[in-house]
Amino acid sequence: MSRIALARLLLLLCCMPARAAPAQPLELVTLQYPPYQYQDNATVKGFVVEIVQEVFRRLKLRVNISVYPWGRSIAMVVEGHADAIFTLYRTPEREALLDYSHEVLAQQAVSLFVRKDSPIRFSGRLQELAAYRFGVVRTVSYGAVFDNAVKNGQIAIAEVAASGEQNVDKLLAHRFDILVSNQMGARDILKRHHVESQVRELLPALEQIPSYIAFSRKRNLGDLRARFDAELAAMKKDGSYQRILNGAHP
Repeated sequence: MSRIALARLLLLLCCMPARAAPAQPLELVTLQYPPYQYQDNATVKGFVVEIVQEVFRRLKLRVNISVYPWGRSIAMVVEGHADAIFTLYRTPEREALLDYSHEVLAQQAVSLFVRKDSPIRFSGRLQELAAYRFGVVRTVSYGAVFDNAVKNGQIAIAEVAASGEQNVDKLLAHRFDILVSNQMGARDILKRHHVESQVRELLPALEQIPSYIAFSRKRNLGDLRARFDAELAAMKKDGSYQRILNGAHP
């Protein structure tokens, strides 16, 4: 190559606009919580996952969604090692550490479950069950009604499990009397483990609770939270949010 050709090539390269490096995907964390969100081999699925992915698709932002034990997921967002977490209930303790969406991501019902042959009945007043032993999953909030009853010493936690599946196993093994759980989550576990006939749900449901996505305060994502809220509200208005819910509740 001649000196003149080389000079022209260098001039051309210098004049070309620099390409911005592609933005890193946002890191989102959650827990194994079918049918809302769950890991199936290498893929994270669930109807709430579909909602979250659609919001970020509309925002033209890439995301990675990872499933971890719930306590670890919360800690990762609080400490700034992940950008956001879903789906979680509001509690005063969490609101001090996380930037919650204003829009509800998914409504959830919390119910109580007992063994099929249990004599326990429920009128809707949790205090009536004070004599029984309850089983819960570690670091999971079950809403204000249940959480406050535990805090005030009105009911006693007998067993703490690492997962909903483990909690069902403990109930069937007579380790405690009453399992408290997200309604859809418990029903899904019972169905997948083919033990629906061995467990009975106490009615009415304990509480209807909204759940949210929350962003890391340490990462200063207030603007992103506001944009997420706007797109989620738009999905509810244009019907796409309901279509995803309809797919989860055929």
